[in-house]
This record gives sequence, C-alpha cells and structure tokens, in this order.
Amino acid sequence: MKNIERFKKIITTFKIKNLIKSIGLSILVLQMLGCSSKNNITGMEEQIEYPTFNMRLDFDDLNGWVNASQNMKGVVNYAISDGLLNIFTRANTWDRPKIKTLETYTTGKYTWRVFVPEMGVGDKASIGAFLYFNDSHELDFEIGYGKALVRQNLNAEVDDLLLYTNSQGHPFKSEIFKVKRNQWYTLEIDLLIVNNKYQAVWYINNTELYRLNLEYGKSIAFHILCSVENLTFIGDHIPTQNNYAIFDYVEFKR
Repeated sequence: MKNIERFKKIITTFKIKNLIKSIGLSILVLQMLGCSSKNNITGMEEQIEYPTFNMRLDFDDLNGWVNASQNMKGVVNYAISDGLLNIFTRANTWDRPKIKTLETYTTGKYTWRVFVPEMGVGDKASIGAFLYFNDSHELDFEIGYGKALVRQNLNAEVDDLLLYTNSQGHPFKSEIFKVKRNQWYTLEIDLLIVNNKYQAVWYINNTELYRLNLEYGKSIAFHILCSVENLTFIGDHIPTQNNYAIFDYVEFKR
C-alpha cells in the first residue's frame, strides 16, 4: 500500500510539473505571437506611408530629358542658354518640337515656370506644359492666340492669349481662360487621389483654375513635357511667324 501511495504522489507531481511547463510554453507562444503581430502592424504602417519627394530640373543641361519632337525631320528647335530652355516653331510649318522626362511620375504637384511671349495673330501655335502617358491619358496646359470666334466669345483683348486646361480622355474635358502675353507664369497640375482615382487640379500663379475627377488612378504614370507646337485647334491659319516659349525650370513634389 505504501508503494502504491508513493507512486500516486509521483504521478501527481509529474502531472503538476507538466502542467506548469505547458502553461509556461503557452505564455511564451503568446508573447512571440504578440511580437509578431506588432511587427506586422508596423510593417503595414510603413507600406502605406508615402515618402516625400522633390525633384527640380533646371535647364543648365538636358540631363533627365529626351527629345520627343514630331514633324521635325531631324531638325532640333530647342536649345539651352543661361539656365533657360528656348523652344520655337518655324513659320509655314507644322513643327512640333518638345522634350520629355526620362522618368515617369504619379501623385504629386507638377510645376512649370514659363515665359509666354506675344504670339502671331491667328497662328495655329501652342505653348505646351503637360503630362503624357498616351493620347487618351494626357493632361495639358496649352497657350496660344486662339481662333477669332473663341476670342470674341471670351471678350479677349488685344494683349490676351488663350490658355486651355485639357484632359484628353477618361473623361475628355477642356476649359479656356485668358492670360496676358509677355509675362512669366507658374503653371501647376496637382494630382491627388480621391476614391482611388486621380483628381487633377490646374493652377496658375498659385490660383486654382479648375479641378477634375479622372476615371483612372496610379496605374497610369506620366512623363513631363515642355513644348511649342504648331497645332490646328488653337488658331485660324498656319503660323506666319516663328513662335517660341522660354522655360526656366520644371519641378515635381510629393
């Protein structure tokens, strides 16, 4: 009997020790899971944070840019001098000189600092500061003399040029404003995310002109372009003089 009682005590002690070990192991596992969960939450927070980014391209050189001209037949109608980019089109041609960034960008504010000169009366010529993915995913500033009928409807004065803010698709939308010639302007397009899609906001000299909800989002990344192009939509006849623009810098901030 004494042996049996002693054996029962050994079994009981063994069970208690195992129970203690099990409890300790469970606590250890829970602690490890807790640490893992904290790490996972931290990781998720880091993934949804968007780092700030500031890129400014001054025109001391053309590093970061590539020729994107059309209808030029090998002629180059742009040059840099004293930190400025001069782009021009020739009279009686359909020149379309332009440059674009090598890199593409998504959400953030895009800025062009540009001098808008006097342009040929009725000339189909446009100064362009725009974002381009393809022909239906393009956001523009276009500045030119404009068609006589459009100018009349806007009560444009002699020293006014017309500024278009365009979305070339998804949806297509175009608004027209008046600006004075022979002045420097700061043109900006701010790309925001609203309901998982872009919202584009156009500014001139820090004044909002227009905003538009687009039908696409960050899967579309844009090149930044600077141009002067002889285009049919913005005048009444083929240009009868050379037209130009001067760009001081281009900037992208996020």
